[in-house]
Order: sequence, then structure tokens, then C-alpha cells
Amino acid sequence: MNDYKPKLLIVEDDPGLQAQLKWAYPDFSVIIAGDRASALAALRAEMPPVVTLDLGLPPDPDGTSEGFAVLDEIMALKPDTKVIVASGHGARESALQAIARGAYDFYQKPVDIETLGLIVQRAYRLHQIEAENRQLASKSDHGNQVLGRLITGAPEMVKVARTIERVANTNVSVMLLGASGTGKELLARGLHEASDRAGGAFVAINCAAIPENLLESELFGHEKGAFTGAVKTTEGKIEQAQGGTLFLDEVGDIPLPLQVKLLRFLQERVIERIGSRKSIPVDTRIVCATHQDLEAMIAAGSFREDLFYRLAEIVVKIPSLAERPGDAGLLAKAFLARFAREMNPQVKGFAADALAAIDAWHWPGNVRELENRVKRAVIMSEGKLVGAADLDLADKELEDDDVLNLKSAREETDRRVIRHALARCEGNISNTAKLLGISRPTLYDLLKQYDLHA
Repeated sequence: MNDYKPKLLIVEDDPGLQAQLKWAYPDFSVIIAGDRASALAALRAEMPPVVTLDLGLPPDPDGTSEGFAVLDEIMALKPDTKVIVASGHGARESALQAIARGAYDFYQKPVDIETLGLIVQRAYRLHQIEAENRQLASKSDHGNQVLGRLITGAPEMVKVARTIERVANTNVSVMLLGASGTGKELLARGLHEASDRAGGAFVAINCAAIPENLLESELFGHEKGAFTGAVKTTEGKIEQAQGGTLFLDEVGDIPLPLQVKLLRFLQERVIERIGSRKSIPVDTRIVCATHQDLEAMIAAGSFREDLFYRLAEIVVKIPSLAERPGDAGLLAKAFLARFAREMNPQVKGFAADALAAIDAWHWPGNVRELENRVKRAVIMSEGKLVGAADLDLADKELEDDDVLNLKSAREETDRRVIRHALARCEGNISNTAKLLGISRPTLYDLLKQYDLHA
């Protein structure tokens, strides 16, 4: 029988409210603190995942200065703590300031026990999910990454990795579909390293980056004297990948005449260098990727249908970074650790506003954009912590006035957590409700309210 109860630290100086809150949450082991010193002592000793914090603490019970000082110290000591701030002083201004300083949520007094309890439950569930993601990241740092070097805690991306692992030791051609910057080459390399061809070469070529008149030579090689400038016989990328894997990135950019020659290789497994009539057998596995709609290109006559079916025996769709809950934070921390080690050792981590901005940003450039922003921020940072301004993300989440509404911000967090829980439970409503700590009817109401589908 499991009697474990998660810890909840309540920082409140009113003795009557202390007594009321101590027994209001039977699912938690409640710790009470009445001032800054006792609150920070309890934080260090008990490490509670969730804290409710009254801003009006002595020696400033009628203001907010002492409460904000406690919030700042909690964020410095244990930034993953979910702090729910409560105050009756200047609610809107206090709320904005609390969220900017790293608080999870804001609650205006007088306290409603039931409503505050729901916020506490949500905060704890989110803390659990983030802790699981950090655990996955920690395993990755010790060589246990998903599919080689892929860092992820998102169920959507783990599913992609598992699919690639299952087909790694077959000889089927794999096509990776995804937006630019989603990590297609990393996944292709992971497929190669998980296969029985890992001892061979992994050769990558970006078909969009090479001029059309040079692409054939790059792929198939050429003989000495085959054309002006061909001063020696040169192997193409297909030959270089003998016994290994050839990754064709942006395969949709291969011109039609060259598509015919590539199709012949896939069918017969032989090539001819430019300027030669000698057939050379090559044992190379093809993995390709594109962000283009190849079926639309087939309909338009710019991509061969028979080549598509040769290349796309297995199709793997890669979700964007915005569709991978929690991954932006995991990847950002991994990038920061690497770049700080290489370029600016004084940088030790992210400030709370940076982590909030990373989580809120929609990352149109995907992982490549995230990597570039973190790299630039580490180089330019003058302090120990990288802030949202260093990432050029300061106030980006506030460009829309709706985001200033705390109810909207809270609803967006609910959506994200519910989607994550549904993914983990593979759409099972009972298991999802249990994971979230709510009843099935409540979950159904939330799904309807947020237009989500199991």
C-alpha cells in the first residue's frame, strides 16, 4: 500500500488561514511557514514541488516586497518549484510581476479552498511531467539517449524514434518528412548507427545545396577527362557509402533527368560514373528527407511516381518542435551546457524568464532556430544566467494583448498538459484522468471546453 503524499509548502502569516489550509488538502503532506526565514528553511529541508506564497509577509504584511523577495529566492534555489502566488494588493500588477519573476500562477485573495486546490493539483502534475522530462534528459547525458543522440521527452518524438529503431536492421528505403530544422539528418544518422550497417560510412548530401549541373557528378562520380575540370577519377557519394547509408536531404530538389538515373540504381543496385560505361555494383542503403509535398509534385509532373514509391517504402513524419511538449526546454539546456563549455564557461543556466519564454515561443525555425538562439545568447551573455532578452525572446509572448489575461495563459497551460497526458496514455480517458488527478467527467468537460480530442 502506497502512503506517499507529495509535499506542499504553504507560506502564510495569518494563523487562522494557516490552520484552515493545513487540513484542506488531504492528498498532500502540508508544511506551514509564516515568514521568509522559515519558508526558505522548509524549502531546503523538504524540497516541496509546489509552494503557495502570500505576498504580504512580515515585516511588510501590508505590501508585497517581502513576498517577492521570497519568490526570488525560491526561484534561485530551486527554479523548477511551482510557486502559486496569492495577494490582495494591486492584483493585476502583482500578477504580472509574479509571473515575470517565475511564478507558476497567481491567485487573488480572499482564498477559495477548492479553487486553490485545483491550481495546486495542476501545478503538481506539471511538475511531475517536467521531472520525467529532466530524467530522460539526464539519461541522454549518460549515453542512454533515444536513438543514439536524440534528446527528447515528448511521446510524439519517442514514437518516431521507436519506428526508426524497428526498421533499422531491414533494407527498406526510409523517407523522413518534416519541416526544416526538425532534425531529419540526426534521425537518419541514428537509423544508420542502429542498423547492421553501422560499421560502414554514413554519407549525407543536400540535394538543394548543389547546382543542378554538378549534382549528377556528386552522386555518381566521374572519370578523368569526362568534362572540363575533371582532372582525376572521382567516386560519387553513392560509392562512398558502400556498405553503409546514403542520406539524401531535400530529395524533392533532384531534377527529373537525374531522377531516372537514381531510379535505375535503386532497381538494379549498379551505377555508372559520368564518362564511363562500366557498371559498378554498390551496396548502399538510401535514406531520404524532404519538407516538400512530393505527392503534389507528382501530380504536377515534377517528381516521378515510381521513384517516390522506391524511396518511400517506409515514411516517417517528424513533428515540429512546437508539437513536442517539453522538448524545447530539454534541448535548450543541452545546447547551453555544450556552448557554455566551449565558448563561455561563466554561463551556468537559464533565468526563470528565459525558461518561460522558451516554453511559450512557437519556434517556427524548429530545433535549428532554438540552437542558434541559445548559441548567440551564451556568447553574448555577461552574467551567469541567460535571460529572455539574451535569447531575443523578451516580451514576445506579450505581443498579443490576450496573453496578458492570466485566465488565457492558464488555459493554454491546461491544454498543453492535457495533450501531453493524452499522448502518454495513448488516448485512454480513464488513465489520462487518473494521471491528471481529476475525474473522468471533469476531463470530458475540459476536452470539450478546449476542443481537444482523445
